[in-house]
Amino acid sequence: MSAPDHTSTTDLTTQPSTLASELFAPGVGAQAGPPTTPAADTGSAGEAAPGAHSHGGPTPTGSPAERLTSTDPDAFGVPTGREETWRFTPMKRVRALLDGAPSDAHLTWTTDLPEGVELTSVEADDPLLKGLPEPVDRLAALTRQRSGGAAVVRVAQEAQLDRPVTLGLAGAGGDDVVWGQLVVEVGAFAKATIVLDHTGLAKYSGGVSVLIGDSAQVTLVSVQDWAPGAVHGGQYDAVVGRDATFRQVVVTLGGDLVRLVSNVQYAGPGGSAELFGVYFADETQHQEHRLWVDHAVPNCTSNVLYKGALQGEQARTVWIGDVRIRPAATGTETYELNRNLVLTDGARADSVPNLEIETGEIVGAGHASATGRFDDEQLFYLCSRGIDAETARRLVVRGFFADVVQHIGIDSLQDRLMGTIEARLGALPGLEEQEVPA
Repeated sequence: MSAPDHTSTTDLTTQPSTLASELFAPGVGAQAGPPTTPAADTGSAGEAAPGAHSHGGPTPTGSPAERLTSTDPDAFGVPTGREETWRFTPMKRVRALLDGAPSDAHLTWTTDLPEGVELTSVEADDPLLKGLPEPVDRLAALTRQRSGGAAVVRVAQEAQLDRPVTLGLAGAGGDDVVWGQLVVEVGAFAKATIVLDHTGLAKYSGGVSVLIGDSAQVTLVSVQDWAPGAVHGGQYDAVVGRDATFRQVVVTLGGDLVRLVSNVQYAGPGGSAELFGVYFADETQHQEHRLWVDHAVPNCTSNVLYKGALQGEQARTVWIGDVRIRPAATGTETYELNRNLVLTDGARADSVPNLEIETGEIVGAGHASATGRFDDEQLFYLCSRGIDAETARRLVVRGFFADVVQHIGIDSLQDRLMGTIEARLGALPGLEEQEVPA
């Protein structure tokens, strides 16, 4: 893989990879990906295990439990838009990525690496890449194939970083697709925050795999603040070690089309995953977020909270949340929530939570989804205290997003993103024409 352009406190070099098995305790699998065949005790394809409970997609075709994974793009075929995983995506806009043409184009990298972190690269045949969770669709498989290797961020065992690892990935335009693969390895008992900040103009397809060692604490922040016209597709995978904690915060504001697939798997019991997301789609923007949380081992927890807002003609957001609790995953506790705020006519939000439970021995599981306009009671409360209608609506939206953005934990980045949201709200049309309830 050609090295990305970057400025850094650490040079990008090619070194032998650290095997994923070094991150986890003996006897704990290096990765537990969504299987291409049913797991033990789940019954045959299309049949639920005894006592199973399922919400969501049809069975057998399209069920999250049967999701195909492969490193071969041809295993998925060429999407037409009629497939369950592509039916919400505007195929004309994503076609440039799905065509899969080889390219030497790259993003420009700027990096800030604290002590205890190294940035290296590995070639396509490196054992590290062969042990990663497999792609879940054709685009992710093309990315793995076309990237020619991967950049690797390594955080040493027991490291306590004094500041976040920051990778700025900027596009400079051009018609060629940029293919990229990033692997983040965090050693046991380490604590780290990694920020991926996407800006500029590009047609970009990227894969990100985060391998979290036992008892480590990792926060991954991915910001999509692209320029108008950018197209971004990506697969994010997290493998959570025994008693480890993973937090992911996804913020999608820019670009013409952004389609991200986030997957969480547990490599040992006691793991915890929190997935937070904020997205704000303006006129003609398409923002699509798909999540898969696979509970396959005992006593793990997951919590999902995504919030989105839409304004303008043909603004479109899609959120798909899939959680599976396998028969062996006793003691699981999970909840997922998606809320969407439609600010103007002509915008559309699709929200599909799915929950599949194959054991009755869990702590709790649930999901919820809500899409609507402003909360009239909140608006009335603010207006009754002398705040004008337009300001009141902006305060409601700011509060709507703030409880998610605060999970980033980096004040300067939080302020920047909330500033971008405020600027978007400044373009809201005709607020004074909408009646405030008396």
